[in-house]
Amino acid sequence: MQSFDIEQLKTLVAVVEAGSLTAAAPVVFLSQSAVSEQMRKLEERVGQSLLTRSKAGVTPTPAGLRLVGHARRILALSDEAFRDLRGESLQGELRLAVTDYFRPGELARLLGRLGESYPQVRLNVSVMKSGAIEAGYARGDFDVGLSMRIPGNAGGSRSDEQARTAVLRRESLAWMGAEGRRLQRDEPLRLLVLPDTCSLHQFTVKLLRQRGVPYVVAHVASGVAGLQSALAAGLGVACLNESALCEGVARLATPHGLPALPRVAFHFLPARRGETEFVTRARELLTSHLV
Repeated sequence: MQSFDIEQLKTLVAVVEAGSLTAAAPVVFLSQSAVSEQMRKLEERVGQSLLTRSKAGVTPTPAGLRLVGHARRILALSDEAFRDLRGESLQGELRLAVTDYFRPGELARLLGRLGESYPQVRLNVSVMKSGAIEAGYARGDFDVGLSMRIPGNAGGSRSDEQARTAVLRRESLAWMGAEGRRLQRDEPLRLLVLPDTCSLHQFTVKLLRQRGVPYVVAHVASGVAGLQSALAAGLGVACLNESALCEGVARLATPHGLPALPRVAFHFLPARRGETEFVTRARELLTSHLV
């Protein structure tokens, strides 16, 4: 009877999600050569090519896409069975608030995978700005909050307790515009932003003023998706985290004359005193799925 090697399936999913064998290697704790060998053996097993390789990375073939869909369900079921037999099944309702900037093109899929792994967990997800998340979390509106922290930014809470919170993910900020866009040095920067209650908006305009860069706010979007659309349409330039790159949007080519940008950190807000075991375990599971 023919069957699949679950480790090979896990590696296939990691390769497709990472976009290259090299990027997938640390995700599955293997060397690049070991990842390549696993993919070679998997393709031999199914008798079909699963990946199209190029200098830019890898993309799944139609057969690869089909197998990735099966693999995700197999891995989710395996994870659920393992935890159930160890008495680690999880059930309940979780109120989760996530910053709009966290992996905007991937968040729905990541949460979908969590739902497949833990079907008895009812997720109530709110996508918001970090300031609103921190304020709502302090009021008890959410069980778990995932916000973005900008180094040196005055906005948001900066308690000693939060400063000790483990970082879930770090990303570089970048100046972005439509693909091929070039700045006109004799004109003010046409800046695209979210509303001025957004911490990244506040950071960006403060930085431009400090560096003496002339700008005009050309467009205010209600969310990151709207900002991405405005960028792709060529309406201006925005400061965004790297996972917001999408079709039609690219980093501005250097030299562009704009200030250097730091990296941002995404982190879960610290556990409340006396929180339930369900919430504590759910936060741990979210960490493993969203990292």
